[in-house]
Amino acid sequence: MSEKITAEKRTEFGKGAARRIRRADKIPAVLYGHGTEPVHMILPGHATMLALKHGGANAILDIDLEGEAHLGLTKQVQIDPIKRHIEHVDMVVVKRGEKVSVEVPVHVTGEIVRDGLLTTELQTIEVEADAMSIPEWIEIDVEGFEVGKQLHASDLALPAGSTLLTDGDALVLHVSQAPTADDVDAEMTEAEAEAGIEKDEAEDTEEA
Repeated sequence: MSEKITAEKRTEFGKGAARRIRRADKIPAVLYGHGTEPVHMILPGHATMLALKHGGANAILDIDLEGEAHLGLTKQVQIDPIKRHIEHVDMVVVKRGEKVSVEVPVHVTGEIVRDGLLTTELQTIEVEADAMSIPEWIEIDVEGFEVGKQLHASDLALPAGSTLLTDGDALVLHVSQAPTADDVDAEMTEAEAEAGIEKDEAEDTEEA
C-alpha cells in the first residue's frame, strides 16, 4: 500500500539550504534507481513522518512532484540523534507489479513457558515481494513454546505473495532454560573474580 505525498523540486543544495528546508518543516530527499538520474526533492515534514510511521521500514511513497508521478521505496531515513526529527530520506524507484527484495522486521507475539528464556537471533527477514504489497512485519506467535524449541527461517509463515530470501536454515529464535537465582549469583561471583574484585569478609563483632 502506497502513501500519497506532494513534493517540490529541490534547487538549492548545501548545509545552509538543508537547514532552511528543515526549519520550514520540510525534508530533503532523493529518489534514484532504474538507470535514471537522481531526483532531488523536498517532502512535507508532517505528512512524510506519518507516511513513514504508517508504512514501516519499507514504506512506498506515491509522490506527485509538481505534476510528475513517482513511486519510491524508502531505503534510508536519517534521524537527528538529539531532536529526533527526520533529516533526509533516500528512496529507490520502483514500478507497480515489480518484485523487490526487502528486509522485513520480525514481530514476536505470545508468551513462552514460565521457566523459559526466549532469544531472538534475527531481528529482520529478507523476502521478495510485490512492491505494492510489502509486508510491514513477519509475525511469529510463540505462545506456549517450551524449553528447547527452535524456529528457523524456513518455519516462518510468510504473507501470500512473499518469497523467503534468507537462508532457510538460519536460526530466528530459540527457547532455553531461564537461569535460576543461584545461577545468576554464581555468574556474578565468577565475573567479580575475573575482574579482581574481592568482597570484604564479615567480621565477628559479637562480644564474648
